[in-house]
Amino acid sequence: PPYTPKDFSCQTQDMRIVTCTWKEGGHTYLYGENSPQYTVSETSSQKMTLCRASCSEQCSCSWDIGQQKIWNVTVTVENPLGKKTATDVFDVNHRIYPTAPFQMWEKCTDTEVTLHWNHENNGIELFCQTELLQPDGKVQLHNSSGVPWRHRRVTLRGLQPHTEYTARVRCAAARHFWRWSEWSQPRTIRTEEGTPSGKLDIWREITPVVGGRNITLFWKQTPSFRANGRIFSYEVTWQKIEDGSKPENISFSSAYNSTRIFIDNHSYRISIMAKNNVNFSLPSVLIISRATDNSRKILFCSFLGIEELKEGQVNGTDDGIFISWKPRSIYDSYIIDWCNFPKLQPCDLQWKRFGPNTSSAVINSATFVPGVRYKFHIYGSVANRASLLEKKTGYLRELPPRLDPIIEKVDLTYNSVTLSWDLHLTNESEPGFLRGYHVYVSPIQENCNLKGSKKHILSDDSELCKYTINNPEEKSYTVEHLMSNTKYKVAVKAFTGGGETPIINFRYIDTPYNSNMLYFVFLVVIIPILVAAVCHWKMKWVKECCCPVIPSPNKSKVLSFKEFKIGPEKVLKISDCVPDVLTMDNKAEAQKL
Repeated sequence: PPYTPKDFSCQTQDMRIVTCTWKEGGHTYLYGENSPQYTVSETSSQKMTLCRASCSEQCSCSWDIGQQKIWNVTVTVENPLGKKTATDVFDVNHRIYPTAPFQMWEKCTDTEVTLHWNHENNGIELFCQTELLQPDGKVQLHNSSGVPWRHRRVTLRGLQPHTEYTARVRCAAARHFWRWSEWSQPRTIRTEEGTPSGKLDIWREITPVVGGRNITLFWKQTPSFRANGRIFSYEVTWQKIEDGSKPENISFSSAYNSTRIFIDNHSYRISIMAKNNVNFSLPSVLIISRATDNSRKILFCSFLGIEELKEGQVNGTDDGIFISWKPRSIYDSYIIDWCNFPKLQPCDLQWKRFGPNTSSAVINSATFVPGVRYKFHIYGSVANRASLLEKKTGYLRELPPRLDPIIEKVDLTYNSVTLSWDLHLTNESEPGFLRGYHVYVSPIQENCNLKGSKKHILSDDSELCKYTINNPEEKSYTVEHLMSNTKYKVAVKAFTGGGETPIINFRYIDTPYNSNMLYFVFLVVIIPILVAAVCHWKMKWVKECCCPVIPSPNKSKVLSFKEFKIGPEKVLKISDCVPDVLTMDNKAEAQKL
C-alpha cells in the first residue's frame, strides 16, 4: 500500500491560485497503472476533486481559489493495495509566498544608495529585506518595514565613497508572515567619489650639499587613509618658516611616490596632499629644522641625554628583525626607517610609525633575506619635527663568513706553536657579525688530545683539538703542550652568529727537537764518553798521576794536614800509621834519614 504523504502544505503567490506541495512517503515499487495516484480535494464544501497529480518524491498540485479564503484540503494517495491521506487547513491570507523582486535599479551619492525594484504582487502589503555584501566579505541586512509598501525601495546609508557593493532583495507578507520569497538577482552598485579622508603617511631623507640640503620626500597611503575615488595627483608644497616667504609647490601624477627638492639651511614646512576628482585630502606636514653646526648638535644631544649615536646590534627572529629603543617622554611618536635593498641605489627606503608608549617593534619585509646587513634609524617626533635618536644594524639571519683568515706567521718551539693571522673584511658586505675565531690543531698520524682544548669531529670522523677566541680583535694564539719532532695540521676559522664554513684547507707544521734534551744527552752521555776516550788514550799518564805504584810523599793527600808537617817539609811520621809494606826506595837517602 502507499505511504502517507509528508510535509503537505499549501500557499499562494498572487491570491488567485493556490499550490499545494508534498513529498512521497516511501517507494511502493509499483509502476504504470498500479503506481500511486494523488488527488487533492476540498473537504468542508463537499466539492469533488480540486486537482490530480502523478509524481515521485517532490509533488505539487494547483487550482484557482476564486473568492474562497478558508480551505480544508486533503491529499489522497492510493494504489490497488490501499490508500493514505494528509490534510491541511489554512487561510489564504496567511499563506502568501511572494514572487522574487525584479527590475532593480539604484540612485547613488558618495555615502548613500537608494535601491528600487518591481514585483508582481500588486495589492499585497509586503515587508522586504535587503542584503548588502561589502568589499571585505561581511554581509549587512537592511529591513524596509518603515517604508510604505507601495514604495518599492530602500535607502542604504553610511557607505564608503567610490566603493563597490552587491545587493539583493527578498520580500514577505507584512501582515501575516508566512515565508520569504526567493532572492532577487544580485545587483552590483558603486557609490560616487568623495573627498579623500585621512592623511598620507610621509617621510624624508636629508642629504647635506653645498649651500643647503637635498630633501628626498616619500609618501604612501596608510590603512587609515581612504582615497574615496581615483587619486590622480599629489601636490608637494614647501615654505621657509623664518621669514614667511611665498610657498613653492609642485604636482606629480599618481604614478609617483617620491621626489627630491633643494632647500637652504633655514627651517622649512613641507606638506603633501592627495587629490581625486572631488577635492584634496588633508595635508600631511613635516618640519625640517635649521641646519645646525657641531656645537648646536652637541647641545641638543646633551639635552636629550644622548652622548653619542653608536650603532647597536639587533637580532632576527622568525617574524622579522626585533628592534628596541629607549623611550623619551617628550616625543608624541617614533619612526623607524630602513632600506629594503641596502646594496642598491635607490635602496627602496621604507619607514614605520609607532605611538609614544611603544619602545620595541618587529620589522618585517618580504624583501628581507638571510646574510644581508640592514641598517635602522630610530627617530623621535614631536610637532612634526623628527630627531635621530638611535642607530641599529642587524640581520634577518646571520650566515657564516665568506672568507677564511689568512695565517701570516707561524712561530714554533718544540712544544708550542704561535699562529698569527689576518682577515680582510668589509663590514657592510659580511653575512654576519664577526664573533671570534676557532683554532684547530691535530697530529697527522693520530687523534688530538691536548690540554685545554675541546674535541671537534669532522665529517670523516677524524678528531681535531679546538680552541675558541671570542675577541674578534685578537688575531694570534699560542697552542701549547705539543710533542717535539711531530708533524701537525692547523687551521684558523672565523665564525659569526651563523657559524662557520667547513674546514677545507689545513696548514702543516713540524715541531723541532727539544734542545734541552740534547743538552742533557750531551752532558750525560757525550762528555763521559770523551773523558773515557781521553783517559784511555793517556792511560799511563793518568795511572802515574792518579794511582802510582809507589806514591810520592809530596803528592800524598795525607801530608796536606798540619799534624803531618815538620817545618816547610812534608814529612810522614811513620809512627802515626801502620804501613802494609815497607820498601826501600833509595838506600843513600835512607841512610841520611
